[in-house]
Amino acid sequence: MASDNPAFEATFKQMFRRHAAGVAIITADLNGKPFGFTATSVASLSAEPPRFTFNMSRSSSSWPAVANSTYIGLHMLGLENQALADRFARTQERFEGDHWEPGPFDVPILKNVAGWLIGKIQMRLSFENNAIVVVEVVDGLVGEDDTPLLYHSGSYGQPVPLDYEI
Repeated sequence: MASDNPAFEATFKQMFRRHAAGVAIITADLNGKPFGFTATSVASLSAEPPRFTFNMSRSSSSWPAVANSTYIGLHMLGLENQALADRFARTQERFEGDHWEPGPFDVPILKNVAGWLIGKIQMRLSFENNAIVVVEVVDGLVGEDDTPLLYHSGSYGQPVPLDYEI
């Protein structure tokens, strides 16, 4: 349902373009076929047990895999992974090549990322054409330390340290 106030919709979009977010890729396997998409809505939910959430559109080509899989992969991206983020955001050839391999529970695991987690989906909450997915972590690996890849104002970026004195 759209807002009755178009000016507010523009304000909303402008505000969230100004909100910097870390870039991740979500992957899943459905009937032996890998699926995945770039996400900026990933958030830690709890440490004990380890859980995270993400949001997605139910019109996404990856939604059937997320809706019907038990396990998914979360891949945190570093600055060196910008091309991978673009690939999963803008193309349909997301899994052509040797940049991934089947992992635990047949979840596609991307290589050379800042880290990955495998999670068991605990809940899918649909709201209009969107979904909030809650996932409990069951496996994972921290990769090489890298500068985080951020998404801000329609483009990729990196954090810049501030001069700070205590």
